[in-house]
This record gives sequence, structure tokens and C-alpha cells, in this order.
Amino acid sequence: MDRPGNLATEELKMDEKWIIVNEEVRRPGAMTREQYILATQHNRTENPQFYPVGIYGWRKRCLYFFVLLLLVTMIVNLAMTVWILKVMNFTVDGMGNLRVTKKGIRLEGISEFLLPLYVKEINSRKDSPLVLQSDRNVTVNARNHMGQLTGQLTVGADAVEAQCKRFEVRASEGGKVLFSADEDEIVIGADRLKVTGTEGAVFGHSVETPHIRAEPSQDLKLESPTRSLVMEAPRGVQINAAAGDLKATCRKELHLQSTEGEIFLNADAIRLGNLPMGSFSSSSTSSSAPRQTIYELCVCPSGKLYLSPAGAGSTCQSSSNICLWS
Repeated sequence: MDRPGNLATEELKMDEKWIIVNEEVRRPGAMTREQYILATQHNRTENPQFYPVGIYGWRKRCLYFFVLLLLVTMIVNLAMTVWILKVMNFTVDGMGNLRVTKKGIRLEGISEFLLPLYVKEINSRKDSPLVLQSDRNVTVNARNHMGQLTGQLTVGADAVEAQCKRFEVRASEGGKVLFSADEDEIVIGADRLKVTGTEGAVFGHSVETPHIRAEPSQDLKLESPTRSLVMEAPRGVQINAAAGDLKATCRKELHLQSTEGEIFLNADAIRLGNLPMGSFSSSSTSSSAPRQTIYELCVCPSGKLYLSPAGAGSTCQSSSNICLWS
């Protein structure tokens, strides 16, 4: 509530200007608010003035320019979006050669991966093979739940390397183990092991096998170029040539030894070639005598065999000079 003698202030907006009307506390003969408003309205009707409303001049041109620029940008963005959808072949099933199916993601054609690929299973189509190609090498890693490397297969330009606790190759039917390798042993589970190299198979240590057989119509050759060849079996070693010859050739000595049993030679004819031949002088021998065709087989105390011309009796004693050379 205003005190006597103070002014009451009221702001009115008229003709786009703010007019401050000060009126004192109502006194006798003063103009009231209603009278002042009627007086000002009467003056406006007598002197009308028009004020323009809106944006004109360079502001209007700039506004139109920005609206046109925004419209052009929207049209270009829409065109680029349609072009990208067309080029990338976006569909409801996927993008390009990438298809999203119920079983996972399907890629058709050649796909390039610039970063590591983490998948659970990779399958090819039924009518085409699966090809993994790289400029350097292809590495397949297997890790456990802690992220530690448990297996690795690397296909490089020079070698194929597999690093794991146990490496197995199984047959497609039945799952039979054809080849397995670990730190302790290498197992070949195929029915037949065939080595086609010209140099054969080279073993640095002993070989244990129940049967060694050559291909039909082919020779079997066991050879040690610089060392000895040993064949051992606790219950016997049997060498059989059913339809051919059996030859044992050596440069120095051929030993046939039996510690407890005997050496048994069973054949229709037994021949000992290149045996030394002993000779003796006899007064009854003359140049007109017939050629000697029968000889006697003699044995020296050292076990050496030699031949002596046969006579009416034994002639080994008379031609025993050969035993002195052994």
C-alpha cells in the first residue's frame, strides 16, 4: 500500500514503445487512468502510423540461403544413403555376401579378415571346399577358459607345424586312428605303411615290427650302408623265400653260430664252392693218369674245410699242409 505523496508507476506498451505513466495519488481535479487511455486512443485514431512486422533485407536473404543449403544437404545425404545401400547390397537378411541365418552367419565368395577371427565352428557349403588363404601363413589357435594357448596349427610357406599335447589323424568312417603322435610315441594305425621314396625308409634307432613284406613282384632289401644290420628275436628269426633264392653275401666273414643247438642244412644238394684244394706227391702218380674228379672233404683242427684228392684210403693227412696256413 503506497504512502500519501508517493507516485504509483505503471508500464504500458504503446506504438512499439514503452511509455511510463506516472500519476500521483488521486487529487481533486487530476486525470484518471481511464480518461488518459481514452485520450491516447483518440490521438492514435487521428494520427495513424504503420510499423512493418517480419524479417527484411539481407537477413531475409541469408535465411533463404541457409534453408536452401539445408535442403541440398538433405538431398545429397539421402542420395548417398541410397547409393551405399545399393552398392553394399543391404537386404533384410544381411549385407552383400554376408547373410544372417538361424544357425549363424553365412559368407559367400571370397572374404578377407584384417583382424583376428574368433568363431566356434567354420563350415563350407556341401558342394564346395573350404579354402583358407594368407599371404604369409595361416594360424589356428585353441585356448582354454583362462585364455592360455593349448593347441596351435600353423601352415606356412616352408612347413606345416602343429603344437599340442597329442596329434591325431582319424579315418572319415568309424573314427579309426590312422596316425597319432605325442612326446612318448608315434603310432601308425593304418593297415599298411607304404614308403615310395627311392632311398627307402631311414631309421636312426631300433625298429620293432612283427612283419616286413615287400610289394608283389618287388624285392625287399634291408641295408645299413656304414654300420651293421642286426635282427633279433627271443623266439627265433625266420627268413623264408617261397619261390626264389636266399642269398647271404659278405665281404669278410659269414658266421653261423648256435650256442646250444646245432646248425642243420637240409637240401637235395649241398655245395661248398671255392674250397682250397690240397695236393700230395705219390710215386705212382704219372702224367698218363686220368684226371682227378673225386675229392675228399677234410677239416683242419681250426674248423677250416679243404678238399683232398680221393684215393683208396683217406688222403687228408698227406695233404694237411693247408692247415698250416690257416
